[in-house]
Amino acid sequence: MGSIWELDFYSRPILDENQKKVWELLVCETPLDTRTNIDSLFRYAQYCPSTEVNSVWLRKALAEAINKAGVAPKRIRFFRRQMNNMITKACLDVGIPALPSRRTLVLHQWIQQRMESVYPQQPGYQPGSNPNVRLENPLPQRLPDALEGQQWGFVTLPAAEFASMPEWEIGFGEAFPLEIAQVSPQTSIPGILIFSPRALPLAGWISGLELAWVKFDQKEAKLVLETGAIESWILANIRKSQVAEANSFEEAKQKANGVHFIGIQSDPQAESFAGFWLLQEIN
Repeated sequence: MGSIWELDFYSRPILDENQKKVWELLVCETPLDTRTNIDSLFRYAQYCPSTEVNSVWLRKALAEAINKAGVAPKRIRFFRRQMNNMITKACLDVGIPALPSRRTLVLHQWIQQRMESVYPQQPGYQPGSNPNVRLENPLPQRLPDALEGQQWGFVTLPAAEFASMPEWEIGFGEAFPLEIAQVSPQTSIPGILIFSPRALPLAGWISGLELAWVKFDQKEAKLVLETGAIESWILANIRKSQVAEANSFEEAKQKANGVHFIGIQSDPQAESFAGFWLLQEIN
């Protein structure tokens, strides 16, 4: 199936001898199921002088990372929208498609760890945040007409159930080890199940997106699926009678450190999933 990498190329809170920010490339492998050994995931880090921040340097560093890994990934995810052009060009130059994505859980955790324990040990360290430019998100889009009008419902599953997820019959999907999110086996994981006679086409369409997370927009009373770097889709309009349940979904998400799921089945009696994605909302 091939691996997926997560990539960040950005300045760090470290100044060089010319008082310029040092940049850094971080690459790590995305876990694809709940049984992945996190310690076995490929990781690569390389600092970049501020005078060499361009797609040429990034391409060469990526080639070194691929050489070290021994095999190229099938695609690369990155979350910094302001770096889109440089990252996309460098990735294409090494023959790998790059996709803006907020599904970069291991990368975010790794950056946080380095902010706390690695960068402070470097000469020229400057305490402070490592800001990301925030851009305004466009309004959520409607789902394609052929995929609207689905039946759906809020559900919960114990976190321990996900240990056997690799054995479930799933057409399209992706997951990660819950230890990444520091979720205990006793935690209740909230989710949304969608039932449709067009379950497989719907799951196939959703699988073509870079799923980030699902959230309840209280102001607009809508259930929204966030994808890619900035895209979002209206999964459902929430009626007044459903508001309490939608709020409970959000509360359960918070208790589970943002972890939740979305599943697609042909009907409530189905024992297989046309699609199933384990998700985590991150700030």
